[in-house]
Amino acid sequence: MIRVLLADDQSLVRAGFRALLDAQPDIEVAGEASDGEEAVRKVRELRPDVVLMDIRMPLLDGLAATRRITDDGTLEGVKVVMLTTFELDEYVFEAIRAGASGFLVKDTEPEELLRAVRAVVEGDALLSPGVTRRLIAEFAARSKEPATADALGQLTEREREVMALVGIGLSNEEIARRLVVSPLTAKTHVSRTMVKLGARDRAQLVVLAYESGLVRPGWLG
Repeated sequence: MIRVLLADDQSLVRAGFRALLDAQPDIEVAGEASDGEEAVRKVRELRPDVVLMDIRMPLLDGLAATRRITDDGTLEGVKVVMLTTFELDEYVFEAIRAGASGFLVKDTEPEELLRAVRAVVEGDALLSPGVTRRLIAEFAARSKEPATADALGQLTEREREVMALVGIGLSNEEIARRLVVSPLTAKTHVSRTMVKLGARDRAQLVVLAYESGLVRPGWLG
């Protein structure tokens, strides 16, 4: 059973998400929060698998709340998915760097929301691929200067290739087709690359691909 915490200051939004999620046989809503402070407190109390976190909330915004959660070593297994009203939200890229596992726009289709919750628990696909590509291309240019290439020295040539494809927003299935390998092989390469670079999830691997200079904004493959 996947346990989800809903963090949004609009009760109607929380009610809609709750109705959808609780109707699934493998998902349950563990709790709700109406501001960032309450979200952090509820995460520590309830230890959900996934937090659906609104970016703009009172007392403590979603970005700051996400940092508190991802910086807490005792909450390592909790995945945070940011919720935004606009596809190109200026805070989302920073949220991913802070440790969020992905993001969704609030008006996403119900099926996509459910797929996203399940995928992020598996640590698989970065969420909303189309939005991800546009947003990262827009805001990666505002990130810090590329890190030294030495950070990638421990990767094999194939792992560097896979990391670049992850960086332009491809899923494991798309990577498998591009490299003519099985999806399982592609997933294995992604997992090994994450372990070597200390990336907590696929979203951070995307950020590292940009910050290392392996991928540049606009390289959407």
